[in-house]
Amino acid sequence: MSELSRLRWLCRRGMKELDVVMSRYLEHHYESASMADQDKFKVLLDMPDPDLYDLLLGRSEAKDPELRQFIGRLRNM
Repeated sequence: MSELSRLRWLCRRGMKELDVVMSRYLEHHYESASMADQDKFKVLLDMPDPDLYDLLLGRSEAKDPELRQFIGRLRNM
């Protein structure tokens, strides 16, 4: 399985809203993103749905400032 195929599979979440956000980033921005942003995206994909949902809605904040900035950009895409 290729890396993109694996990531596509991981973008399939239990919440449709997360599917849309994560899949849209993967399809439109991932390949042209920096390695650091690709790594941050993978960190988010490893999170449980409720935690990821709270981060994307701004109900909670990531401790890592760089991850917080990435989440902010992800929200605005």
